Amino acid sequence: MTWSAVAGTLEQAKRIHDRIAGIPPSEEMLLAMKASIESTGNGRAAAEMAMDNDAFYRVTLKNWVAPWTNRDQTQFVPLNDYIATVMGLVRDERDFREVLFDDVIYTASGVSPAYSTSDNEHYVELETGPSSGPPYVFKDRLVRQLQSTVTGLPAEATAGVITSRAAARAFFIAGTNRAQLRFTLLNHLCHDLEQLQDTTRIPDRIRQDVSRSPGGDARAFLNGCLGCHAGMDPLAQAFAYYDFLYDADNDLTGEHGRIHYNAAGQIDEATGTRVNKKYRINSTTFPYGFVTQDDRWDNYWRAGVNAQLGWSPALPGSGYGAKSLGQELAYSDAFAQCHVTKVFRAVCLREPEDATDRAAITTMKQDFAADNYRLKTVFAAAADYCKGE
Repeated sequence: MTWSAVAGTLEQAKRIHDRIAGIPPSEEMLLAMKASIESTGNGRAAAEMAMDNDAFYRVTLKNWVAPWTNRDQTQFVPLNDYIATVMGLVRDERDFREVLFDDVIYTASGVSPAYSTSDNEHYVELETGPSSGPPYVFKDRLVRQLQSTVTGLPAEATAGVITSRAAARAFFIAGTNRAQLRFTLLNHLCHDLEQLQDTTRIPDRIRQDVSRSPGGDARAFLNGCLGCHAGMDPLAQAFAYYDFLYDADNDLTGEHGRIHYNAAGQIDEATGTRVNKKYRINSTTFPYGFVTQDDRWDNYWRAGVNAQLGWSPALPGSGYGAKSLGQELAYSDAFAQCHVTKVFRAVCLREPEDATDRAAITTMKQDFAADNYRLKTVFAAAADYCKGE
């Protein structure tokens, strides 16, 4: 619960700035924010003022987004194109749902080396700054560009941060591309696969690499594996044409690797189609399993217990490729709920604790949608709610 009556407006202003920007305000800014709180009766406008500080991007947003970009979910990673793109969408007050499907990437103006599809040096330089002089100001340097123009991916193959180099290095590398789906669900819908298990879904799209009797016991498949794979595999099919290419012998972590996409006319020798060979890994485990022929995806979780994620009735629930799947995920109620809750944690420095907190999150989610999914609205609302704590 909040304790707005405990702290005076000066303390509230300082707390808002500290929580939003991660650094203390100047005296001038503190007094301006105090005056705003006193004139409006709330801290939202004051929070917007704090968000004009570059530390909101360099510190708060960077630490907030960094765990989404790696499998260890650590914030101790260098700035990358995934993080920079989220920063840019927030700064430009875009519909935040675009983060999962738009043809967009943010690079930095006047920063050398330029963006590269095979390393992260452009963003490392932006973060560390020039060898002499003041550091780069993120909010002034970030430039919105077409991802297809910058990276060479076909426009129809771009899907916001899903097809960023950082996400590809983390989630398209090796494996079967199921990791990309798992971590997108975890990072943007706040649900891991274990929470989404539903053994009532039809198992007709489960791939050949999944044993139907693990350990010789078919019950383990029917009561366990099926619950995830029946819904996961039809969705992960959207990534069938993607891979992350790197020198596995000399570059173990893919530091110099790049995203790859089988565009129209590009045939994988192992599959005879555009589908990447990783979709045929361990195909002899269960030869009668599903053989992926294209990148069509279907959302089997629109029915059953996972209908509670609030899928958009305006969308068909199926499509081709990562872009349309990204939109399916971003237009769910779970996407908005997830990001509002994450902002609450980041700004209030705690978990929602009671019915009052949960009601506040519901209101913030409604405000988020009403303001065209502008994420600054959520940061401002959370800062106002917790300003007296």
